[in-house]
Amino acid sequence: MSGLNASLGYFVSVVIFAASVRTLFRKWPRLGFMLEFVSSFMLVACRLEVQTIVEVGEWAGGLGPDVTVTMLFVVLLTNGVVCDGASGNPTLVLLKFLQLETPTLPTLLALLAQFLGAHLALFVAVYYWSLELTDMHMIKNLMYQECSSSLLVSVLQGFFTECVCTLVFILIHFNLRHRSALIRIPLIAALLTFLSHTARGYTSAYMNPSLAYGLTFHCPGFTSVQYAVVYGLGPLTGMILALLLYMGHIPRIFAKNLLYFQKTRFRVPKGDKVEKKM
Repeated sequence: MSGLNASLGYFVSVVIFAASVRTLFRKWPRLGFMLEFVSSFMLVACRLEVQTIVEVGEWAGGLGPDVTVTMLFVVLLTNGVVCDGASGNPTLVLLKFLQLETPTLPTLLALLAQFLGAHLALFVAVYYWSLELTDMHMIKNLMYQECSSSLLVSVLQGFFTECVCTLVFILIHFNLRHRSALIRIPLIAALLTFLSHTARGYTSAYMNPSLAYGLTFHCPGFTSVQYAVVYGLGPLTGMILALLLYMGHIPRIFAKNLLYFQKTRFRVPKGDKVEKKM
């Protein structure tokens, strides 16, 4: 339990830091893209510790799969509550851009902020492991350079897995985005937990390029280009397919609906037609 207590202390520290910085940046609307930095930092920093528990804790700390799944759900739920309005996910930022909801410069700044947040989270986590507060973290610190990749299948299979999981996630996201936060945030957290646990033997279904950058890009086994194809191009393709299926077109590229016929909202009364003929 000492390992779990240390992890809980780490989680609480990360959440307090993220909430404090988020409160600070919300006072300057022009720096809104920094909210994505905070969200990405919190998400990656916490997921790195969850990954540690999955890889080491289950056999070194006596923590079963039920604990890891529960902690993953709590992390995702907490991130949704603390960082509501900032996804920390480049795929969702690009989705807003393609829907004409955000202009080009803020989108680019948000993407840059997300990857910087992920990089800082990796740095903080590595420093935390180097403290070797528990046996679990001592083992993680020793095996950091030889970590196990989350990509356990071929590049093509990984691309397909990330694409399909992102497609499902975005379609459900579309249907929940206008719901109350009390309903939306827990359901999204549960969905992400389910997809991640289901795809654990394939890619872990990150559906988030900056998250994958922090969690697995540094692990040996695949090149950076191969990781980018799976965890970057895969989610991007799934998001575009979901947008096409949901809206019938991509507003940033096509103004015309490519899949669905739009019916006119107003019909001319028959009486008006008869008067015109007379």
